[in-house]
Amino acid sequence: MVVLALVAGGIGLLVDGVEGLVSGLLGVVLAMLFLGITALSILIANRWFGDPLYVQLFFAIVLGGWLLKLGLFVVIMIVLSGQPWVSPMVFFLSIVTGVVATLVIDVIVITKMRLPNVSDASLPTQAPTDHAPGIQLPTVVPEDRAPGRHDLIPESRDEEGSAEDAPRS
Repeated sequence: MVVLALVAGGIGLLVDGVEGLVSGLLGVVLAMLFLGITALSILIANRWFGDPLYVQLFFAIVLGGWLLKLGLFVVIMIVLSGQPWVSPMVFFLSIVTGVVATLVIDVIVITKMRLPNVSDASLPTQAPTDHAPGIQLPTVVPEDRAPGRHDLIPESRDEEGSAEDAPRS
């Protein structure tokens, strides 16, 4: 970010004089501020690591940081919109360049991270049995019964059953 501030300030100075220098430096400082708010919110949220509500707290705090950044951005843009000492194009380009630089840094950090491929969970050595309590399942389900309906017993018919009850072919 220091290198980006020097480059943005130098280009701003060449393009629009002192206003360009201030605008370039201000844009990079705002990008650094917003990056810092994100990092700070993650550090604060990680204080609850191990808590049963950690995931919910983490995302609530990070989302709160994003909402804070959005509100700050709107307020800063309203305050700086009519200032005569701000060069709008240099300011805009320095903010965009700062945001892109932070995104590039994020991508580099994430791609270089070393994450374990397996966790510390142990796998069972034998498949657990899965039976409902009190129900004895047959080992072979007859083919004439629908899957999942093996617990139903067909009604017994009397010897002289009607033709409607007779098996169809």
